[in-house]
Amino acid sequence: MAAAAVTREGGEDAFRRLFRFYRQRDASDLRGVVDFSAPGGQVFRSQLSISSVSDQDAYRAGLQPVSQWKAYGLSGYPGFIFIPNPFLPGCQRHWVKQCLKLYPEKPNVCNLHLHMAPEKTTDLWGQSKEQLRRKGSSKWEPRSLLEKLRWVTLGYHYNWDTKKYSANHHTPFPSDLAFLSEQVAAACGFRGFQAQAGILNYYHFDSSLGIHVDESELDHSRPLLSFSFGQSSIFLLGGLKREEAPTAMFMHSGDIMVMSGFSRLLYHAVPRVLPNPEGTALPSCLHQALPSDLPAGSVIEHSSDEDWQVCAKYLQSSRINMTIRQVLAEGQKFPEESGTNGKGQAPSEDSYHENSKAKRHKPNRV
Repeated sequence: MAAAAVTREGGEDAFRRLFRFYRQRDASDLRGVVDFSAPGGQVFRSQLSISSVSDQDAYRAGLQPVSQWKAYGLSGYPGFIFIPNPFLPGCQRHWVKQCLKLYPEKPNVCNLHLHMAPEKTTDLWGQSKEQLRRKGSSKWEPRSLLEKLRWVTLGYHYNWDTKKYSANHHTPFPSDLAFLSEQVAAACGFRGFQAQAGILNYYHFDSSLGIHVDESELDHSRPLLSFSFGQSSIFLLGGLKREEAPTAMFMHSGDIMVMSGFSRLLYHAVPRVLPNPEGTALPSCLHQALPSDLPAGSVIEHSSDEDWQVCAKYLQSSRINMTIRQVLAEGQKFPEESGTNGKGQAPSEDSYHENSKAKRHKPNRV
């Protein structure tokens, strides 16, 4: 059944029906999914602010000069910008390594911290790397701790109970990721963007992310930035109400998505993770090694061959997504709240991402 026909069925709202359609493991009709590597139809070229980012700063962030980026918009979605892989060769590897080796460590917060003893979650990388490196293709092998990661929060940590951020649950935001985010935001016309909160999502082939709106940030005039690495996925972008049928699009390794303006508060979801379309274990862009001479002041670091072997093994069946937000406007403060400690609890591992065993659907955050 074609996706268009699914939206006309009765019962569930249009967004949920299409989510279920693309969630099916045997969904074979992907003709309606927008592919920005071959734009057409409702896709149009979007202008970037080339003069806002110097070539030197782009290089320091591991990005091509902005003049070489391609950016696209979608008819009916003002403020939505899609940038197919603008990273320099080898630079995606840095962000993958950070997401697996550095960012999950305390004082950052991850799902494993909530239901494991503190000593068990010390050095997730060190506890997992040998197991990952030796891992075969059997689904029955025990998962390493890194493979059990579902999310990590950075900067202002989201309170999953109250759906709010607070001043007293904050840790330093990674400086390299802040610099990358500031350059991308500036190129999209948002100079002065401050990376204050991040949610990293770790997907496997049986993972999905529920239908939701990112509205907890106090300043909605600032964009939401999304970076994807590893295997591909289908992303659904809907409207202000779930009764509006969403547009489906592919997201591949290195792609950046910006939601701003009208599109900042739209419903969206990730129903399905797909093998990269090249048909290889990893997309070709991840086979490229970093050049030996990085520019002065680069936030990109070389990865050892040993570290990359672990990352590559992980990515053969996984996708990593980083979403970066500015929570407060310049000079803005959090409202006073009583009776909360700001930390809260997060959803369980299975309810954050839907998987093949989880039947419940809860709204979550990209």
